[in-house]
Amino acid sequence: MRPTRRSILMAPLLAAPALRASARGGPVVVIGAGSAGLAAAALLRNAGQSVTLVEARDRIGGRAFTDRALGPDCPFDAGAEYIHWAEHNPWAPIARAAGVRFAHEDGWARTLTIDGRPATEAERTARRAGFSGLDALLEPKGDDRSLAEAARTGGPAAEQAAAGLSRLSLGEDPERVSAADYDRLWSGTDLWVDGYGALVARHFGDLPVRLGCPVRAIDWSEPEVRVETALGTLGAVAIIVTVPVGVLKSGAIRFTPGLPDGHRVALDGLHMGAYTKIGLRLDPAKIDPAAFGDAVSIATGGPTLYFEMGPFGRPLAVANLGGDGARDLCRAGEAAAVALATERLGAILGDRARGAVQAGRLAAWWTDPYANGSYAIVAPGHAEARERLRGPVGGRVFFAGEALAGGGAMTVGGATLDGERAARDVLKVLGT
Repeated sequence: MRPTRRSILMAPLLAAPALRASARGGPVVVIGAGSAGLAAAALLRNAGQSVTLVEARDRIGGRAFTDRALGPDCPFDAGAEYIHWAEHNPWAPIARAAGVRFAHEDGWARTLTIDGRPATEAERTARRAGFSGLDALLEPKGDDRSLAEAARTGGPAAEQAAAGLSRLSLGEDPERVSAADYDRLWSGTDLWVDGYGALVARHFGDLPVRLGCPVRAIDWSEPEVRVETALGTLGAVAIIVTVPVGVLKSGAIRFTPGLPDGHRVALDGLHMGAYTKIGLRLDPAKIDPAAFGDAVSIATGGPTLYFEMGPFGRPLAVANLGGDGARDLCRAGEAAAVALATERLGAILGDRARGAVQAGRLAAWWTDPYANGSYAIVAPGHAEARERLRGPVGGRVFFAGEALAGGGAMTVGGATLDGERAARDVLKVLGT
């Protein structure tokens, strides 16, 4: 089953002394220049509110990132690539107005290999059958159980299908995913975008951003919030924190006082999935990946890989995987990940693939210290965690991002809408 899912005006570097902010006349500091932080800062700026946007990376976009490491003719989206629920996703009209390309696919891989051999027709049929009726099995039955438990009543084929769905769309093993939260996710048309990360960067390219500026501590003990960064300290009338849940849970940002019990409980119920991609640049003289169509590689005791073959006509194969197998591969590093993807691709394409891989690139979100995972997953028994994390702290500290986006969670569109929601909440508190 198919997983569905710079131009920057640099502001002056921060000075070491804190910037002073009056009760209503000082800046709002937005932490994180992913889609949520960018959207929040843009709305605040457009409302006439002074705003300072800081970002730990040397680029904007966060987990929406078009990677060009394999060459200018082989860009691929290392993070988000689909505009989900396009009927009401704000990025659908933005993408159309920008003239970006979309791709279409039928939802099923053309090729299936199991332990390095082509699957039999019976195996292909059994795999499809496992997905039949899966949605009904995964519907909540009054308790907040896991996807794995919900699928169990459907038998082994349904359990295997639930595992594939969970790992290749959520980036997590099904035992750790709340079926109630999964049921709340919005659905609709998925648009596969050529360069989603590049689109986000272009759209917000006129926002002043202080790059290379990770936040170390937030002190909200006084009316003026003090934000300690690697480049100095900022004062603010309010802050919007949009860093991923993985960063919040890591303790990389120290809060003084500590976060209230309700927010800590909410964070306990959230964790990061490990959706991962491995891009392989192919020699077009040896192989045309688009001629083979997308492929799934299943291995006993190893991760399942979904290969996007020749996306947008490029000489690329992009392997997708998730769950604990993806975590292990991220820890093993790029060389090991590229070797595994190359081996699996060789089993799919046979002798024609020999020597065809020219270079590889691992999108290791799990080991990225500014992400610590792909997107936020709700654990079984914690279905209300996203909503609980939305509450402001002391009327001055606000949280936003894909983790808090309700039905739009785990998407760029959801993060964008939630960043705008947080910005409106701040303006309401400030009376502007």
